[in-house]
Amino acid sequence: MIKGFFKLNSTNSANLNDDYNQKNNFSIIYLLLIFILISCTNTSNKILTSPDNKIELGFEIIDGEAFYSINKDDKSVIKKSKLGILLENKLNIGKNLEIIKVSTSSKNSSWSPDFGEFDEIIDNYKNLDVSLSNGEINFNIVFRVYNDGVAFKYHVPNQSGITNYNVIDEYSEFNLNSDDTAWWIPGFSYRRYEFLYAESAIDKISKKFFSENIEDISYDTLGIDAAHTPLTIKKTNGLHVSIHEAKLINYSSMTLAPRGDGKLEVELYPWSDGITKVKLEKEIISPWRYIQIADNSSELLMSNLILNLNDDPNENKDFSWVKPGKYMGVWWEMIGTNESTWWESKYHGAKTEKVKNYLDFASKHNFDGLLVEGWNKGWYPDWCCRGDGIPFSFTETFDDFDIDFLSNYGLERNISLIGHHETGGQIQSYENQMEDAFKMYNKYGIKNIKTGYVNDVSKNIKIYDENGEISKEWHHGQYMVNHFQKVIDVAAKYKLMIKTHEPIKDTGLRRTFPNFISREGAKGQEFNGFSSNGVNHATDLPFTRLLSGPMDYTPGVFQLNNFRYTEPGSGIIDKDAIIPSTIAKELALYVVYYSPMQMAADLPRHYKKHPEAFEFIKAVPVDWSDKVVLNSEISQYVTIARKDKNSENWFVGGITDEKDRTFELDLSFLDVGHNYKFKIFKDKTNTHWKENPMEYEIDQFDLKIKNDSSTEIYIAPGGGFAMQIEKI
Repeated sequence: MIKGFFKLNSTNSANLNDDYNQKNNFSIIYLLLIFILISCTNTSNKILTSPDNKIELGFEIIDGEAFYSINKDDKSVIKKSKLGILLENKLNIGKNLEIIKVSTSSKNSSWSPDFGEFDEIIDNYKNLDVSLSNGEINFNIVFRVYNDGVAFKYHVPNQSGITNYNVIDEYSEFNLNSDDTAWWIPGFSYRRYEFLYAESAIDKISKKFFSENIEDISYDTLGIDAAHTPLTIKKTNGLHVSIHEAKLINYSSMTLAPRGDGKLEVELYPWSDGITKVKLEKEIISPWRYIQIADNSSELLMSNLILNLNDDPNENKDFSWVKPGKYMGVWWEMIGTNESTWWESKYHGAKTEKVKNYLDFASKHNFDGLLVEGWNKGWYPDWCCRGDGIPFSFTETFDDFDIDFLSNYGLERNISLIGHHETGGQIQSYENQMEDAFKMYNKYGIKNIKTGYVNDVSKNIKIYDENGEISKEWHHGQYMVNHFQKVIDVAAKYKLMIKTHEPIKDTGLRRTFPNFISREGAKGQEFNGFSSNGVNHATDLPFTRLLSGPMDYTPGVFQLNNFRYTEPGSGIIDKDAIIPSTIAKELALYVVYYSPMQMAADLPRHYKKHPEAFEFIKAVPVDWSDKVVLNSEISQYVTIARKDKNSENWFVGGITDEKDRTFELDLSFLDVGHNYKFKIFKDKTNTHWKENPMEYEIDQFDLKIKNDSSTEIYIAPGGGFAMQIEKI
């Protein structure tokens, strides 16, 4: 437009005075530039593309409301979707909007985590900051467009037009297609995130569908149909999408509620009044809502978007004491083999002599820590699972557990106890004792704590006010989000690492607070001890829960059948107890499932039966420099290769669903022209997760890598393989 203007004026001014002509042209050009800038500011249509120009974000104002849309390579990711927040006093800051200002910026840098899945993480995006006003209230919607997704958040600064910053509703939309396929677990239900995954069309997300097809949850539900995030979607156009949130601080957890025709809307967990979603005293800064976008399932597993949407640790805080590691535990014999109890009894698990024997074994095999559950007063047979009953003490031990002796005994052998704090969902009781408990752990050289929040009732976190009146909060609401943050902050003060079971979901805060080292947050191995996760749950997790961050799944069980007693002391084996896995698959999980704190979950006597397989658990790292996804299909199979951070060695793990498979694995991730020693733990042809789970074989060979090098691997039904590759 400016180029055409120059051409027109130079032609028509040939006979004019040169000085006058030049001055006149500059004046007109100046006015024109002002006009263009004003037009660019006020026009309702904004387009921003990803650095590689493949993803396109559109933002516009239509009839006073804000909308966005996303495409990738001319394929629809998110159709036109509404944005907005409703505050108290009926202040809707998504209505009657006009654009006040638009600014853009970009960033292309990299950063190096102290530990993780990669040595270096690229942070490359374009930023669009839109300032909006409805005439009374000003706020911003900030967008970031990466090569692997789009994120947005709301910022409502302090201003005179707002007297109350409480959020009543957020109605951000994600407009997909009705027949896009989703993998999801239900929100607003009794057991937090600990469900098997449903696979359905977007519009079928409901508790009714879940109850009819996965697990009956109708007896404990407050009626809101919504899915937890990360929500994984395979679109009919072939794109793969994960919708989640990042940097969840002082806010309520986001779920996604179906609204028909493929549309999902943000549904926040309310406070006990059932109305207020977020209580704030001043400005509103929402978590990032992000849409991770991939061309295929393998690409979906390679994103670091959630970490890039978080910040580095405070430069004034030292987290150099946070270290990855491996641990064993006095745990499986309670929840798995059912031969011991958490409480004092003839069969108490946390007895001094028994813990001493565990320490001997774990120390001999160079583990970093030993988890001990049932050490503290408060455990009794009916402790579980309604958030009431006898409160736990976190500083008083049972009489048969000598913490002074055991902590010193372990430290002399270069292994420390791992503390266990099961709160039973009694939050105020825990917070009242937390500081004293952490001081006590410092005294005994304890570096890690496993916390727990078992409370298997919907909206049942009991809070007592000064008059003794009880309110009940959701496990995922703002109250609990802030509680989990409080634990991390106080733990950092005492240089303690936390791995939380029954946690709030991972939203990437582990970058800012490295001592939040891992968490459970899904149906883990423990359910295989007393019920079953089914054979396909293991292949769901990499594409769902694990997209948010590391998981303390507790793999490595070798005795996969005939392992559980009917009750402690009975001597009778429960023949129906079967873990849907194979030994080779249990080894594979150490590579497929990332966690900087990995557990060897089984009992020492079971590891002694399979010493070579146990050597793999000891050898496999927990800190990595690189990752390659060799193949995958959501819920069916996945093979991942990881490079050890401290050597040139690689480890590969692959798992499958109920079907057996044979893969030709491309080895081009290794250095061409170099020799490698391969050691592969794999299923036999007669291995089967149910009929013959503990059969495996070991294949060893040397190979000089060429451009077309590959190796063939057979995986049994419900099985897997694990590969150790040493550069020589």
